Amino acid sequence: MQGRMINVGIIGTGYMTVAHLKAYAKVPGARIAALANPSGRHLDGDFSQVAGNVGDPSPLRLDMSSVKAYRDISALLVDPDIQLIDICTPTRTHVELALAALAAGKHVLVEKPLARTSVEAQRLVEAAAVAAGRGVFLMPAMCLRFWPEYVWLKQAVVAGTYGRVLDARFRRVAQAPAWGHNHFLQGGESGGALLDLHIHDVDFLLSCFGSPAAVFASGYSKVSGATDHVLAMYQYPGGPTVSAEGSWAMTEGFGFSMSYTVNFERATLDFDSARGADALRLIVRGGPPATLKPDGGDGYVGELKYFLDCIHRGQPPSTVTAADGASAVALCEAEEESIRSGKLVSVSGK
Repeated sequence: MQGRMINVGIIGTGYMTVAHLKAYAKVPGARIAALANPSGRHLDGDFSQVAGNVGDPSPLRLDMSSVKAYRDISALLVDPDIQLIDICTPTRTHVELALAALAAGKHVLVEKPLARTSVEAQRLVEAAAVAAGRGVFLMPAMCLRFWPEYVWLKQAVVAGTYGRVLDARFRRVAQAPAWGHNHFLQGGESGGALLDLHIHDVDFLLSCFGSPAAVFASGYSKVSGATDHVLAMYQYPGGPTVSAEGSWAMTEGFGFSMSYTVNFERATLDFDSARGADALRLIVRGGPPATLKPDGGDGYVGELKYFLDCIHRGQPPSTVTAADGASAVALCEAEEESIRSGKLVSVSGK
């Protein structure tokens, strides 16, 4: 497919769809060819009242003159003009929609979490492996792996630029989501902040350090009936010390912030989105603190460019895979088990 325009059909018309639409506008080789939503909401292209917690906040009105609008998802899936299905729907719908799209021969990008449970996620892992044998690819939209400040950190970890990592702390906290309450705040469907927000950092620490031997977590429910605040410690025999906090239990008006602090043997890397242009700081032993400005746009642009490139090259994604998406769900479930039991939970086999 090298050099060909890839026509994209997006299922769902909420906040993540807006984030993806804005990102696709910056990705050469992709064209928004269809939108689908059984309710018909926003199929006129007017997303001006849709907002979220990160990314470009400007209102969006999509020119629908060359974009098909579907209320029937099955009709979208059999549309021969569509090559890629982008699933931006509530978590409970991910598995069946992705399976149907793969069966229809469409490439699939599916928003996080990959599924509501690790058992369901494994269904997609197996289906994605079969589809890849036919040259049809699935990728979970774990955008943090493509966020410039996190890419920079991962490269430093892998290269050992500043020695080994001694400890790493990740934090992603927010007020309760004010969009899509019917889904997000029904914990049985969304998984609460644990699966919808915290899973970003879970996936990223897995990519940096691999699977921990065990996890101990504490947390509570505030708005969804599921885990809305979690603080987890991950056991890596021989180091590093790794922890992650995730929440959407902050008081309204708090907004959203993401951050990390990583201590290497010879440096400390500190990122805090609240600092704006001074967000990423590097302090190297023997030198003055420096502000870093990694190249690249936001993670949405990065993940889309990467997936489109995989499709053009005919190579399945390797930076983030369906198996990675399932592993992140499984580790979140181990944290949930630890919260319930008050005990350290083995991650072996999860």
